[in-house]
Amino acid sequence: MTKGPATKDGASVRIPPPVSGILTIVAGYVIGRFVPLLTAYELGTPGRYWIGAIIILSANVLLGIWPLRQFKRIEQDPTPWTATPEIIVHGPYKFSRNPMYLMMLIICVGFAVIFSEVWIVILIPVLAIVLYHTAIKHEEAYLEEKFGESYLAYKNTVRRWI
Repeated sequence: MTKGPATKDGASVRIPPPVSGILTIVAGYVIGRFVPLLTAYELGTPGRYWIGAIIILSANVLLGIWPLRQFKRIEQDPTPWTATPEIIVHGPYKFSRNPMYLMMLIICVGFAVIFSEVWIVILIPVLAIVLYHTAIKHEEAYLEEKFGESYLAYKNTVRRWI
C-alpha cells in the first residue's frame, strides 16, 4: 500500500507516555506534603529505599529492557507515534499487550514505597486511565487499522495489562 505525503504511519499519540508516569509520581508526592495520609505501617529508612529500588529495578528489567530488546531484535522503533512494521508477540508481549505501560504503573509503586507516600498509589489508577486515553486507545486503533484480523486475534488472546 502506497501512502501519500500527507499520510502518517503511526499511532496519533501526542504526549510521550513516560511524562504521565513522572507527573503521577510528582503529583502524589506534592499532594502528600499538603494532605498527608496516615499509614498503618511506615517502612523505616533504609528498608523502604531498598524495597522501592528492587521494585523499580525489577520493573525496568522485566517490563522495560526486555520489551526494548524485542523491538531492537526486529529493528523497530518503540516510540508509539512511529510506524509499526509488525506486531511483537514474543517475550513479555505473550502475557501483556502493554508491558512498558505496566512498567510505569509498577515504578510508581516503587516510588510510593521509597517516599512512603500513599498518594502515589492512589493516583496509579488515574495514571492507567490517562495512559489509556492518551496512548493505548490510539495505538490500538492504529494497529487494528494496519493489521486487521491478525491484531484482533492477538488482542483477543493477550490481556492489556496482565
